[in-house]
Amino acid sequence: MTVCAIEMTTTAPFTISADGSYAARLAGDGEARFAERWTLAGPEPYAVPLPLAQPEEADSELLPLADGRVLIHRRVADRHAFALLYPTGAAAGPRTGELQLGGVDTQEGVRVFLLPPAPDGSGAFAVAASDTVTTLWQVAGCAFGPQRVARIPGRCSGGVWLDRTGRLLALDRELEGTAKAVTVDLGGDGRITPLLQITEDSDDRLLLADPDSGLLLIRSDAPGEPRLGWGVLGSSRPVRFPECLRLRDALPFAVQPGQALMPETCGVALRLPEGDIGLWRPADRHVFRTAAPAGWLGGAGLWSPQGRLHLPYAIPEVPCGLAGMTLPAAPPPPVRVDPPAPVDPPVRRDPPPPPSPRPVPLQQAPLAGR
Repeated sequence: MTVCAIEMTTTAPFTISADGSYAARLAGDGEARFAERWTLAGPEPYAVPLPLAQPEEADSELLPLADGRVLIHRRVADRHAFALLYPTGAAAGPRTGELQLGGVDTQEGVRVFLLPPAPDGSGAFAVAASDTVTTLWQVAGCAFGPQRVARIPGRCSGGVWLDRTGRLLALDRELEGTAKAVTVDLGGDGRITPLLQITEDSDDRLLLADPDSGLLLIRSDAPGEPRLGWGVLGSSRPVRFPECLRLRDALPFAVQPGQALMPETCGVALRLPEGDIGLWRPADRHVFRTAAPAGWLGGAGLWSPQGRLHLPYAIPEVPCGLAGMTLPAAPPPPVRVDPPAPVDPPVRRDPPPPPSPRPVPLQQAPLAGR
């Protein structure tokens, strides 16, 4: 399974590992927060608490690795510390082991956040962004503590992996008054190349990418207002802004993997402002709406290559659960509007949830006739 996190400048509250085997979140509330690891690879998901002697702060970030360890990012004044947490058996019962990885010192006004899990499952990266320069650090998977891997002019946010090797990373860079997605080649001395350039003055941000099909989900104000659009990595065709995606504050959070050379068939999951789930394919001209499961965590989810969307949830009766749903087939285009077209086919839920290549710039898109 391939997973994607929601679009944020920090890691989502519920983060899924690159291979979909594990997930992590801060559990508890008030002053009793602790890391919790979910195992998703077995027949049923289950959670393992990872508490330490001191509770975790609410702004701590978690990122699960493919080996089951959980990276934690803590801020202490102007120092950002990183460590690996893991369950360890002991005579007195299960306990939490902690491996310190070092830290990064920053100045006032610098924001540090974790990137989504790297595709190799073992490395982890953090961004330290100021108004004038952004530094990319590798904080796990390296030999001697955090290592600087790139310095990028401008203030960067976002973070999307473009390939399965963890070499190509896309960041949204704010420079000279505009935001443009750029590619950082981690295998080529941090070389930076443009990725999105719709118009010269537009803000063009990358939200999600699927390395198998090349599908890109973007947000841009090139059409005159911030709109969701889609394109294909390396394609000469312009970015498209479907009318059905003209949904204010809708946020794509997962895209279906395994659709090699078929970006139009990839399922995309969107978090809608009302708290519902939107399901869409580029080949469709319609967004299917369905209610989110009760206790849905962090706006996160993962698609299987077969087109099943899995959503993590936690409620008192089910503290660790996955709800599944399937994107229905697209309805045929209507021939007449009278009588009214039939209602959308229902989204199938199974099991039913409880109630309640190297990137190149995309060709500049002519906006006329969109």
